[in-house]
Amino acid sequence: MSKEQLHRYISESRGNESNICQIRVIKKGETVYDDCWHGFRTEDAMNVNSVTKGVMALLAGIALDQGYIDSVEQKVLDFFPDYTVKRGEKTIYDVTIRHLLTMTAPYKYRSEPWKKVCTSNDWTLAVLDFLGGRKGITGEFQYATLGIQILTGVIESATKETCIDFANRNLFKPLGLSERILHGDSSKEDQFDFFMNKNPRKPEWYSDPKGAVTAGWGLCMSARDMAVIGQMVLDGGTYDGKRIISEAYIRDMLTPYQKLGERMGNMNYGYLWYKPYDDREVYAAIGDSGNIIYVSREQNVSVGITGTFKPRIFDRVDFIENRVLPAL
Repeated sequence: MSKEQLHRYISESRGNESNICQIRVIKKGETVYDDCWHGFRTEDAMNVNSVTKGVMALLAGIALDQGYIDSVEQKVLDFFPDYTVKRGEKTIYDVTIRHLLTMTAPYKYRSEPWKKVCTSNDWTLAVLDFLGGRKGITGEFQYATLGIQILTGVIESATKETCIDFANRNLFKPLGLSERILHGDSSKEDQFDFFMNKNPRKPEWYSDPKGAVTAGWGLCMSARDMAVIGQMVLDGGTYDGKRIISEAYIRDMLTPYQKLGERMGNMNYGYLWYKPYDDREVYAAIGDSGNIIYVSREQNVSVGITGTFKPRIFDRVDFIENRVLPAL
C-alpha cells in the first residue's frame, strides 16, 4: 500500500478508520508522512481524550526533575494541606504520586462519578472526596479518568502556577508547539459538545470553573503535536538538542508496572503510558476514538493520529503497524 492508497483507504473507509482526521509520522527525526481528512489541516487540533493522561505523566516528570515533587513516593495529601479528610477515611493518607501514575490508587465508587465531579466548582477537590476507601491500597489496577484529575492539583500546588502555564513553559514551547489556551466554558451542554463536535479545534485545553485543566481528557492537539512529543520520548527526553525531561524519568515512565487484562488488550502499563507488547520496544499514549501517540524504538519512528468521536476503537496500534508504516 502506497501513501496515496493509504489516503484513499481512509477516505473510503466505513469502519474504524472513517473518523481519522490527521496522521503525522516522524522517522529518524524527519517527517515522512503528513496527511489530513474531513477538512482538517495540519495545524488544526482535536480533543485527543486520554492521550491527555500521557502528557500529564510527562508534566509530572518535569515537576519531579525540577524538584517541585520530591519523588513518586511522595504522599498525595502533602500537596493539599488545607484539605479536610472525610471522617473515618484512613487509606487516603497512604496514597502516593506513584499510585496515581500507575492507576493503582483506590477510589470509593463502583463507576466514575462524572455528574458529581463535573458539575462541581473545583473538580480536583471533588475527586479527592472519592480517594481512599475501606479496602486500603491493594495494588489493583483501576482505570480512573476522573481520578487522575488529582495530578493537576498536585502540579499546581507544587509549582505555585497553573498547570497550563507550567505545561506551556516547560513542554509545548520548548518543543516548538503552539501554547495551549484554556477552553473556557465548562457547562454540561459544552462538555457534551466538546466530546461530540467533529469540527477542528484550537490548541486549547478543557478546564473546570476554576481554570484547572482536565488531566484525564480534554487536551486538544494535532497529529503533528503528538508526533513531536513522541519523538521527544523516543529520544530519551531531548528535542532539537534541548533537554526537556530527564532520561531516567522517561525510562521509569515506560517501564511496565502492570499487566492489564483482556479488556485493555492485554497490554502493559507504565506511568499513564502503555507498552502493547511484552517483548517489543513499542510504547503508546492512547485515547478514545483512536487518538494515539505511537513510539517504536525498533523502527525509530513516532506517529500521531487524531480522530473525531467514535466509540470502541482499540486497534490503532495494529492499524499503524499493518497499514501506516508499510506505506512508508
